[in-house]
Amino acid sequence: MKKAPRHETQPVNEAEPVDDMQSTLTEKAYRALEEMIVTLKLAPGSVVSEAALSQLLGIGRTPIREALHRLAHEHLVTILPRRGIIVSEVNIMTQLRLLEVRREVERLMARAASKRATPAERDAFRRIEEGMQKAASGNDDIAFMRLDQAFNQLLTQAARNDFAAGAISLMQSLSRRFWYIHYRKVADMPLAARLHGAVALAIAEGDAERAAAASDALMDYIETFTRATVTAD
Repeated sequence: MKKAPRHETQPVNEAEPVDDMQSTLTEKAYRALEEMIVTLKLAPGSVVSEAALSQLLGIGRTPIREALHRLAHEHLVTILPRRGIIVSEVNIMTQLRLLEVRREVERLMARAASKRATPAERDAFRRIEEGMQKAASGNDDIAFMRLDQAFNQLLTQAARNDFAAGAISLMQSLSRRFWYIHYRKVADMPLAARLHGAVALAIAEGDAERAAAASDALMDYIETFTRATVTAD
């Protein structure tokens, strides 16, 4: 009598669901803390602790710790062993040095996205351009900020350059926080919306050189805005 064929079974890795859950909680903690820092609910210079943030968000200390290390990598917090976590101060010279790098990276990404975007992505860029024009006409700052975030995500996706994506991710939160602090005082929001729209439209139409020039024009405005905050304060 023949023995039934033996089927090999794969060992069950019981840690995988836990790892997935941990990753999800870390991302949740990161997004919550990043938004609190950018919108000044955690003010520049304030000192916080893992325990306090864990209690505030209802998330365990391990995901909080991992999220804080990511925020430290993005220069939004400074971790002082045995002393706590300090929310980074806002410094105009830091912002200007950031813009030097951001100008070069975003120009590269605008060119790359113009060449590599899929038809669906080009349609999405057109919709962003249309939305930016409406935001400019209505002076709608909330719509603009939402479209700006969507534009950044789409640009990073369409450029298909992991190195540029890594570099720009380190700058986006600092830039958003600086804008949030000062835009009501010195920003020309309709102009900013139109300049974003010009980049989006050039990418949608596959014009790499026009997209690069439009990106430079946007960075020129952002630098002017940044310098204007000195006299406004």
